Amino acid sequence: MGLAWGVPGHLDVSYKYRIAMNEFTTKRPAPSARCTIAIPTFNHGAFLERALVSVFSQDVPVEVIVLDAGSTDNTREILERWDDKLAYWRSHPDGGQAQAINEGIARGTAPYVAWLNSDDAYMPSGLERLVAALDAQPAVPAVYGRSMVIDANDRPLRPYSTEAWNRSRFARRCFISQPATIMRREAWEAVGGLDGALGYALDYDLWWRLAEYGGSLGYLDEIVAATRAHMVTKTIRNPVQHYREAMRTVRIHYGHVPLVWYAKMPVSVGVRLLMSPFAR
Repeated sequence: MGLAWGVPGHLDVSYKYRIAMNEFTTKRPAPSARCTIAIPTFNHGAFLERALVSVFSQDVPVEVIVLDAGSTDNTREILERWDDKLAYWRSHPDGGQAQAINEGIARGTAPYVAWLNSDDAYMPSGLERLVAALDAQPAVPAVYGRSMVIDANDRPLRPYSTEAWNRSRFARRCFISQPATIMRREAWEAVGGLDGALGYALDYDLWWRLAEYGGSLGYLDEIVAATRAHMVTKTIRNPVQHYREAMRTVRIHYGHVPLVWYAKMPVSVGVRLLMSPFAR
């Protein structure tokens, strides 16, 4: 059960229609939970249940905390249906994505932490492989794997371009896919979690600070997650703000912005503007 490859060119999402709760053995978290997973959400009822199924179908003890910013769609109905599986959930306006994720992870106790945006998902055994990789690399503050970019209908679009950690190359582009990443709680708390002042490059900034704290991040060369590209993501709706915030992040952590950012900017921003619903 969970995201899996089925018909060529599509993801098998038949699990969406198999939400009999007794299919999942994970109940409220036991003291042995290995990973705290915070799921921030707002009006993503169309995707939230897919994310939850992908988490609870993993064969690893987890504590899942959902932070809903006061959705007006069917999100609350979904959360009530999953209530006995969740360590905690709430539904009310909050201070934004970073604040919600920080709150969720602070409520947990597991030694490893992650967040999964409610429109993303783990691949089958993806979280298990990330946990095993972090277990096997005790010196690194975090481990990231590869992910597949999918569309709103779960069709695979392309692999997210990822590579092993290299500081100078990371200054040229963010090659870490957020849903394919888990961290040690100790490292997360040492760097102070996400910067609530950031709205777009909050993950890019966090990877920099984790590397500054604990050295190179570990790399798992396997597809472990799916990251969704659709018309209402904030990076597609606001490409200029996203690009500028990413460049400021590079300047803060690397000292200067490599020229490639300026060379790519017209193309990168232009493509996102064409994808935006406001361009139609």
